[in-house]
Amino acid sequence: MSLLYAGSHAPDIRARTAILVTGSRPSGSPALPESRRSDQARGVQTTWLYTLGAIVFFFVVLDAILILTVSSNFAVSRSPLDGILLVLILLSSVMHVRYCFFLRVGPGGGMPRPAWTVALFAPAVAAWVLGLFTPGAGLYAALPLWMAVNALAPLLPTAQRWGVIALGLLITIPHPFIASAQFGNTFDLAEASRAWILFFYGASLPIMVLSSLWWWGIVVQLDRHRSTAAELAVAQERLRFASDLHDIQGHHLQVIALKSELAERMLAIDPEAAREHVHETRLIAKQALEETRSLVAGYREVDLAAELENAREVLTVAGAECELQLGALPANPEVRRVLALVVREATTNILRHSSATWASIRVTTTPDGSTLEISNDAASPATDAAGRAASSGLAGLRDRVSAVSGDLSTRLDGDTFTLRVFVPVRVGADA
Repeated sequence: MSLLYAGSHAPDIRARTAILVTGSRPSGSPALPESRRSDQARGVQTTWLYTLGAIVFFFVVLDAILILTVSSNFAVSRSPLDGILLVLILLSSVMHVRYCFFLRVGPGGGMPRPAWTVALFAPAVAAWVLGLFTPGAGLYAALPLWMAVNALAPLLPTAQRWGVIALGLLITIPHPFIASAQFGNTFDLAEASRAWILFFYGASLPIMVLSSLWWWGIVVQLDRHRSTAAELAVAQERLRFASDLHDIQGHHLQVIALKSELAERMLAIDPEAAREHVHETRLIAKQALEETRSLVAGYREVDLAAELENAREVLTVAGAECELQLGALPANPEVRRVLALVVREATTNILRHSSATWASIRVTTTPDGSTLEISNDAASPATDAAGRAASSGLAGLRDRVSAVSGDLSTRLDGDTFTLRVFVPVRVGADA
């Protein structure tokens, strides 16, 4: 999402974006604060844990169906081979789920120790071999090895992943045919038709697992783009401010240097002319100082409407769904300025002190006065029981709001933090 706006307010909005994202005015490196990057990393890691949970769910469901099917066969046959096969499948199921948790750090975390891979494949290979001698076992005995291949594949580089899955297919599919041709243990097709969901999930397993990894890759890429967009907005605003400052100071400093050099040369020749050059140098320096102050004042100027829209944009970039509800804005310029500062500080606190997934900003004006209410979830545990966040910024805002006869209050309800400002109409009515 772009943070650049067309129109006369574009520089101001970019400036406020920089302040909100970094928590300070532009200076130094354009990188985001370490705490904010950590919050984003935690958010992305949480998304991956949900993805990993889905992968584990696929394995658990398929293993449960397989265990129930083989248990049913053993209950009917009471064959020792079926009993051993059931035990091997149980061991394989445990290893499938355990091996999936090596993905908890995300794809690319590397392979575990070889002993874990051996433990993953040992019972599966034993079940595959035992299935050749077990009447009616067929693909039931080959599925644990197929699932072990799919548990290993996500940990491998992309180039090797498909090769391993293809090898798993070549080992799994021929199993019932080998058992029938070499050992005379034909697979009961009627039994297979009753277990169609087992084979359907088995065939879909690589699609489910690899599509989850593909989707996770998209999430990571989007998160990188979001961070890059925020950093570029900060860097662009700093470049704009540096360019404006250079335009103001560059010419004046060059003239001051020239006038000073002339005054130095003429000091012994024509003191009166040298005095005039020194006087002009002082006036130029004063003009440069006034223009610099004017630039900084414009840079710090806040506008309520622009600040509200900017807060929504910045919170959206940070990953929070932000709802903006605007009624009539107060007419008094001082009240609008104070409310704009409240919006800026509250947005900064949301970015710094919470991992919010939603936020709400509402401005209403009634005959009694104007009300600003800002709420967000996932408030920091450091917020005290009275709902006052540990922020010196809020203390300063209370003083500013009090100066316009307003009232600032905060409330913590569970993990939902609400900041409310009310300014009576007797102040806002003075346009």
